[in-house]
Amino acid sequence: MAQYMVRRFFSMIVTLWLIITVTFFLMHTIPGSPFEKEGRNSNPTAVQNLMEFYNLDKPVSVQYLMYLKSLLTLDLGPSIGHFPDSVNSMIDRGFPVSLQLGLVSILFAIICGVALGTVAALRHNGMIDYLAMIFAVIGIAVPNFIVATMLIKYVAVEWKLLPVATWGSWKHVILPALALSTGPLAIIARLTRANMLEVLTADYIETARAKGLSPATIVIKHALRNAILPVVTLLGALVANVLTGSFVIEKIFAIPGMGKYFVDGINNRDYSLIMGTTVFYSALLVFMMFLVDIAYGLIDPRIKLHRKEG
Repeated sequence: MAQYMVRRFFSMIVTLWLIITVTFFLMHTIPGSPFEKEGRNSNPTAVQNLMEFYNLDKPVSVQYLMYLKSLLTLDLGPSIGHFPDSVNSMIDRGFPVSLQLGLVSILFAIICGVALGTVAALRHNGMIDYLAMIFAVIGIAVPNFIVATMLIKYVAVEWKLLPVATWGSWKHVILPALALSTGPLAIIARLTRANMLEVLTADYIETARAKGLSPATIVIKHALRNAILPVVTLLGALVANVLTGSFVIEKIFAIPGMGKYFVDGINNRDYSLIMGTTVFYSALLVFMMFLVDIAYGLIDPRIKLHRKEG
């Protein structure tokens, strides 16, 4: 297991380096500069001075090496569009908000999705099963920004049950978390149902029933533990879906999180901010995938033993 973790760690580093490299050079293929915008008169001398200040006058290869060097000290550089803020300080402000929203969304999706999928499997071909799968199809098909718009229109504006937007109390978390969690919840519910149906027909489940174990023990201790393995595998992708989806949701609900800064960075062609948020989220997602692999082995010891033998 230790050898496997070391291999995965080095693969994480290579993956992150590739993401940084591709993003850096793609970003610099965009014509123009952050200081020369359409419809705005720019002083050539001022533009040149700004280019020198942010090292944008140097060759792209030199800028790339300088950026890699700064990353080694965890310095993401100054923001071009939010001077004198640094990208590090902006992440320090925005990430706790995005993290809170993301954690609430993914926890809600996991708990409700596993519960819904399990109940649907236990009531196979019943009314609950059909309703659950209809909800799952709708949840997958409808984009989260459409869900967000509907929640704002009815829950916030017409029924006045929750705040429309901004960030402050726990009430401000509910609507954006619901909008973000709808898609992952539906995917988890469908996957849990499909695997539960397969597991419930396995021989060891019949043996457990023959031993007289209670239905709750059979479902929770034996069936669900094996049925949830594919869900754990999918968690890395679901976390990525929640985090990237939060960019749009945060903008809709005027939430001062990472999504706001990322969108502003793109609109202002803020190279440092775009790279900083991309590097930060990439490192986070790659690390999440690593944790999923470890959790997979902890849930099913046979996987860990197989890796040790390999």
